[in-house]
Amino acid sequence: MLDKLLQGVEVRSLVGDGTVAVGRLEFDSRKVVPGTLFFATRGTQADGHAYIPAAVAAGAAAVVCEELPAERPAGVTFVQVPDSTVALGQVASAFYGHPSRRLKLVGVTGTNGKTTTATLLYRMFRRLGYKAGLISTVVYCVDDREIPSTHTTPDSIRLNAMMAEMVEAGCDYCFMEVSSHSLVQHRTAGLAFVGGIFSNITHDHLDYHKTFAEYIRAKKLFFDGLPAGAFALTNADDRNGMVMVQNTKATVKTYALQSFADFRCRIVETLLDGMLLNLDGSEVWVKFLGRFNAYNLTSVYATALLLDARRDEVLRILSDLTSVDGRFEPIHSKEGVTAIVDYAHTPDALQNVIGTINEIRKKDQRLYVVVGCGGNRDATKRPEMAKIAVDGSDMAVLTSDNPRLEEPGAIIEQMKSGLEPGARYLAITDRREAIKAAVALARPGDIILVAGKGHETYQDVGGVKHHFDDREEVRAAFGTVF
Repeated sequence: MLDKLLQGVEVRSLVGDGTVAVGRLEFDSRKVVPGTLFFATRGTQADGHAYIPAAVAAGAAAVVCEELPAERPAGVTFVQVPDSTVALGQVASAFYGHPSRRLKLVGVTGTNGKTTTATLLYRMFRRLGYKAGLISTVVYCVDDREIPSTHTTPDSIRLNAMMAEMVEAGCDYCFMEVSSHSLVQHRTAGLAFVGGIFSNITHDHLDYHKTFAEYIRAKKLFFDGLPAGAFALTNADDRNGMVMVQNTKATVKTYALQSFADFRCRIVETLLDGMLLNLDGSEVWVKFLGRFNAYNLTSVYATALLLDARRDEVLRILSDLTSVDGRFEPIHSKEGVTAIVDYAHTPDALQNVIGTINEIRKKDQRLYVVVGCGGNRDATKRPEMAKIAVDGSDMAVLTSDNPRLEEPGAIIEQMKSGLEPGARYLAITDRREAIKAAVALARPGDIILVAGKGHETYQDVGGVKHHFDDREEVRAAFGTVF
């Protein structure tokens, strides 16, 4: 019944039968069937209020909207609310039986590290003997069942439907990435979190948020909304780490590699196959490289302890965890060339990955960096990305990422604007040919970083997604060149 779904929702007015039966929720008028509760939400491209007549014609039993339409056919209930997207999250939660309240739900937000942290927590708790769910950029998991990922954070209906599946499957925990877009769009409204993790915040998504201050504000919304009794775990080494938790009702905990913090980590030694970390006085060998991964692993360690896992078990499992698909993923040729495929698509992430490689490579090992920038996204980072790639390598190969609706060559020209005269680089628009060129240049022992797409198995060109996997392309190039 509609009235039960609206409990806890701020309703300004209700026109019609408040007890009408609701069998389905939709915010896309094309998916409306008889008995649907349709939400007229305002998006970046369209206003759902314009599609109310289509939803009604398709048989919507009720409509949630911010502005009541002039024409309100008899037999259809109209619910006016301050914000339709907030109401959508709240109603979706109620429709599926408030599944997040029946899970221990932990959200991870920040610019870099969200996927690795959420995925490693999911793997950690499954190895601790629990059933768990995962909502990430790479994949959604309901215990051991994998579902292809479409968004970092899905819409409110799909989120709650998946969490209901997790509850049905007997899951105790759910670990999810929380994107800045989803926070501004209130996709997490109605969810009950027991904890939140902040990784870091750097230059990204300014095409959407317009200013860095707005991007920070979007991330901060997550911690502002955490309830008393939850934990807010923040990176004390990030200059905005404490800003994130200024107004939270949650219990604030910190982790760091440099600052004083509740959970401390120090990198003792780094070799080609891993690092020796000191976590709160205990040394543990991990199969990861780089300071950025030391931060990720420290947040995983801290979160596990905050969720009452045994410390000795956490450290044991931490030493056995492996990298996430497309995150610093190594591929070796028979001749001794190593390619590293990584999702790094922001200046900070690219700097971190290149810095890590430069820390461990020997003087006679050359580094080649293949990198591009996405189209129809934040263009201001393009010159900086190119400069980081050129400055940190022996040779950079500037190429396409997902050009989307932009001209690939124009994106590369914008990247080149950040380079000094005489900079060492190649510009090859075709990404496959760019990878082949780097492989052709590499000698045994050299390292090739292929950055930007990581786990993705497509390339978006002209708004059409074609199959393309950097890992497949590297393997093919290794096979054809040598």
